Amino acid sequence: MSVLSDGEKDPAGAGFPVAGAAAGLDGAEQWRVVLAGFSHIVLVANSDTVDIAGLRTQFPQTALFVFFNKVYKVLDRPFHGHSLLISRGQPRGANIVYRGEVGEVVKFFPKDEFVGILNIRLGPEEKLNPATDFQGAPTGHLDLVGFCSDFYTEGKTPTSGFALALWLSDLKLPGKIVLAGFSARRSQKWRVVSAHDWSFEQTFLRLFARLGKITIHGGVSLNPYIKLAERFSEIPSAEISLAAAEVLSERLGNTDAEVDKLISLTNVIRSTDLFLRRLRPKFLKRKPKGSPGEQ
Repeated sequence: MSVLSDGEKDPAGAGFPVAGAAAGLDGAEQWRVVLAGFSHIVLVANSDTVDIAGLRTQFPQTALFVFFNKVYKVLDRPFHGHSLLISRGQPRGANIVYRGEVGEVVKFFPKDEFVGILNIRLGPEEKLNPATDFQGAPTGHLDLVGFCSDFYTEGKTPTSGFALALWLSDLKLPGKIVLAGFSARRSQKWRVVSAHDWSFEQTFLRLFARLGKITIHGGVSLNPYIKLAERFSEIPSAEISLAAAEVLSERLGNTDAEVDKLISLTNVIRSTDLFLRRLRPKFLKRKPKGSPGEQ
């Protein structure tokens, strides 16, 4: 681990981490020593809802910004600020490695403020990469296999952001943990991959925010139903919950009916698509093996 020399300015007090501090780290306590030097740890989701320029101005120089994998979908220029890149292992290793994207991703992080890469894995089928695979970028590792297995939805795998938020909370760091852009919304750039339980994660994170363990940037953690109960104290909270569930059930029922109509209307299109797919040569149907949760 690297720290500032005596002649350099330390913005967060003694032991503030500097560029390359991630190199060689492989245990929770080692990571805690590095991360404890930051006043804020801002997890930046790969989401269209993230305003990078605005986000950067809202936090001090002592904040660490944590990015995930394909940052070229949220960054269009070098990011100036202390940064850490999360690269999750897949069955074939980190996707930015086997897709040859390490250089394309790392170029967004100037070396003088880049803490490095955190290569993690969450499932037993996932594989960590040796540091040499990341083309000289300072790299540390973290094995979190089984970390969420005692409570996460069976048959699903947690997203990297969700697992990291909980892991950081467990470290009981002095700085604040902030989630930015964790909306779980589909967009033209980002899929809501079915390998993850997005509803469970959103529920869990919002409860964590209300307990004060994390902060959700943008006020998502504020529940309007709580304000409703405070304004109309004569209405029991249970009645508000039942009414909300009733409305949600009706809306979902109406949505299902409309989806059924769309399925019926697109029968011909889907049949034509299936027929054309069968005509494709076999070599065009082959796809490289990888985790369904890759992003």
